[in-house]
Amino acid sequence: MPHSHLIKPVLNDTYPEIDYGKGVYLYDKEGTQYFDACSGAVTANIGHGMEEIVQAIATQANRVSFVYRSQFSNEPAEELANHLAKETDFPWCFFVNSGSEAVETAIKIAIQHWQEKGYASKTKVLSRWLSYHGITLGALSASGHPARRERFHSMIGDWPVVEPPYCYQCPFEKEFPKCNLQCARQLETMIKRMGPANIAAFIAEPIIGAAGGAINPPEGYYQKIKEICDKYDILFIADEVMTGCGRTGKFLAIDHWGVKPDIVALGKGLSAGYSPIAATMISERVMQPIIDGSNIVMGGHTYSANPLSSSAALSVLKLIQSEHWIEKVEEKSIYLQHYLKKLKNEFSFIDDIRGKGFLLGIEFKNNWNVLKAEVDASFTSYVVKEAQAGGVLLYPAGAGLDGKSGSAIIIAPPITTTKREIEELYRRLRSIFSIISSKVALQ
Repeated sequence: MPHSHLIKPVLNDTYPEIDYGKGVYLYDKEGTQYFDACSGAVTANIGHGMEEIVQAIATQANRVSFVYRSQFSNEPAEELANHLAKETDFPWCFFVNSGSEAVETAIKIAIQHWQEKGYASKTKVLSRWLSYHGITLGALSASGHPARRERFHSMIGDWPVVEPPYCYQCPFEKEFPKCNLQCARQLETMIKRMGPANIAAFIAEPIIGAAGGAINPPEGYYQKIKEICDKYDILFIADEVMTGCGRTGKFLAIDHWGVKPDIVALGKGLSAGYSPIAATMISERVMQPIIDGSNIVMGGHTYSANPLSSSAALSVLKLIQSEHWIEKVEEKSIYLQHYLKKLKNEFSFIDDIRGKGFLLGIEFKNNWNVLKAEVDASFTSYVVKEAQAGGVLLYPAGAGLDGKSGSAIIIAPPITTTKREIEELYRRLRSIFSIISSKVALQ
């Protein structure tokens, strides 16, 4: 095989080349079929090869593929912003290229909001441990993901100060509801300790993704978080990069708790992987001081509000709406969870099933030994590798109170997945887990 000049996640690994995708399946150049049970990086929300989206992109490409936002607006970006405003009741949208950029834009706008109001000292952003907000320096500063932080400690901020709502392994060694939501109330302690006059915002993923394997908070958690933020005049940023655009059964996952953030970051499912785009959505409350003040949001990228990507995203959202896919997620999620629980009952190395909609996590027991295989990395990596060899794609996730010692995966197939395909996924996973079980013994 000729030397590849492409930098891949593991430099000396060999990766199959994908030829094409259709629905929940991907096919490599050798003809091997993969069930995309994690939508890539929880991104391909409506599956692969949707002709309606491909046609929309081709039509726009024949008109214009690029205009610079400082010189022109464009119809797809305007329509996409209007669509999101109607869908979410956030009247302002700033389009960027990735979830990391959407998070950074959210943070910058939060700080600018307070500057425009005359509170220049409000510059700190607080976040949680077991969180992941992106790989750029600002987003990584907000991320409580130890493995992704460790190489860059000298360059990033120490923003994670609050424990996650991790009921499965409660950091306070308590049980809900007797805990009185201590994980949420800790935010107030940290605010008092640092001084609310210094804090601009608190950022959280409604359901913790890559850093925790679909950790779903207990009832009342976000209501308490929002109450604390409002009490101390701190903006609440919801990082919906992974959870948004219908992934959990509502357009925004935070809607499950009836809470209205001040700023929302969207990504991944916004274009469902058909073209790079992400968005920061801002409330009127946050924007008004900027409008009345400098009248400029300090930010922007060359490809911001790109017409080709905006056209792809608009087509994706219109198709989701016309096909009523979001409304069907909860019922199909119950069906999928039923089969995951069957796997838990059969395989002793599975310890917890959690999440919402089509963002579900499996956490594994830690007291395992691999008997008949050599494992170079974590148990998570081992499971993901065995699954791919068996034709199923799974997404690795952190777990454990330290974010390193636990093992978890995310199962997040496209929201278009049918019940028949869920049954097929169960059969494939059962076969893969049987192979793993023959190589694993609990201590």
